[in-house]
Amino acid sequence: MADRRAVLIPGRGYDTRAPLFVHVGVALRRLGFDTHEVTWQVPRDLGGDRAAPWVAEQVTPALGEPTDLLVGKSLGTFAAPLAADRGLRAVWLTPLLNRADVTAALSRASEPFLLVGGTADQLWDGEVARRLTPHVLEIPGADHSMLVPGPQARSAEVLGRVCTAVEDFVR
Repeated sequence: MADRRAVLIPGRGYDTRAPLFVHVGVALRRLGFDTHEVTWQVPRDLGGDRAAPWVAEQVTPALGEPTDLLVGKSLGTFAAPLAADRGLRAVWLTPLLNRADVTAALSRASEPFLLVGGTADQLWDGEVARRLTPHVLEIPGADHSMLVPGPQARSAEVLGRVCTAVEDFVR
């Protein structure tokens, strides 16, 4: 029986069956977490002005049980206010650091959080990430899916680095 619980929050087109979540989920379960996967069907017309309340509406029911960690990707980082309001640790994969509402929520977080992104992701800003938290994994050349150019083995190595960063962060 797991003694901790993590809620996994997908992105717009990157659900919890995608590689980052599959491998991070395995890493968390090996460390004694139960994982709860949020599933959603993102409305086609969901704009940035409605994204934060929509994400909060999707994620809040999953927080009805005691939760120790949020893990969100991209659109899922609109759950940052929930983490801040509830004092939850978090891992934000390819966070929307170009959004003032997301960075404002991150800046008021009372618990530590890990930011993971790549330099080829237009929504990533390493300088902002390092200003918000000492817990940053920045992958040179990684895009918004954390894929890097070249042989696929290099992108698989990135998955390993992300898992190691998450494991180190939650220990």
